[in-house]
Amino acid sequence: MVSYPALLAVGLSPVAANVTNTVGITFAGVGSTLGSRPELTGQRARLRLLGATAVAGGLSGAGLLLVTPAEAFEKLVPFLIGGAALAVLARPRAHLDVTPSPRDQVLQVVGIFLAAVYGGYFGAAAGVMMLAVLTLTSAELLPRSIALKNVLLFGANAVAAVFFVVAAPVAWAAAVPLGAGFFLGGRLGPSVVRRAPARPLRLFIAVAGLVVAARLAVTAYG
Repeated sequence: MVSYPALLAVGLSPVAANVTNTVGITFAGVGSTLGSRPELTGQRARLRLLGATAVAGGLSGAGLLLVTPAEAFEKLVPFLIGGAALAVLARPRAHLDVTPSPRDQVLQVVGIFLAAVYGGYFGAAAGVMMLAVLTLTSAELLPRSIALKNVLLFGANAVAAVFFVVAAPVAWAAAVPLGAGFFLGGRLGPSVVRRAPARPLRLFIAVAGLVVAARLAVTAYG
C-alpha cells in the first residue's frame, strides 16, 4: 500500500508501477513465509487447497491486467482497496480457534480465488483483501490467519510476477531494491505480529488501507 504510490511518485505509469510492485512484493512473500513457520503449524491441508486456489487466481488476474484499459484500471483501484480495508474492520471472531463450517469453507475458497485475481491484477493491498476473506470465514487466531495469508499471497504474487517478467514492462531499477526491502520487512513482520495486540493491529491495517484508497482516488478522479 506504500510502495505502489511511491512508484507513481517517481514517475512510473500506473500499469508499470503495478507490475514492478508485484515483482517486488514477491520477495516479501519469501521473507514472511520463512518468518511465519510457527503459526503455519497444523495448517497444511488448508495450505494445499487454498494455495492452489491462490495460484490460479493470481495467474488469472495477471492476464486480466494486460487486457484492461489503463484508465479503467486506475479508476477501479481506490474502490477495491477501500472495500478490503473496511472488510478487515468487520472482523468478528478472532478469539476462537475452530474449524470453519462447510459453508464457510466454500466461501473461503471462492473468496481467496477472487482476492488472488485481484492480487494478480493489482498487487497493492491484496494482502488486506486476503486477510479479510480469511478472518471473515474462519475463527482462527489473527496471527495464524496472517501467516496463512502470507503464503497464499506469495503464491498469487509469484505466478503473476513470472507472467509479468515475460509479458509486461518491469522497471528493474526499482524492482531490485524494492524486492530487497520487501524481503527484509517480510522476514521481520511475523515477529511483530506475534507481539502486537489484535485489535489495534486490525485497526492499523484498515486505516492504512483507507488512507491509500483516498490518495489514489484523488489521483484518479482529481
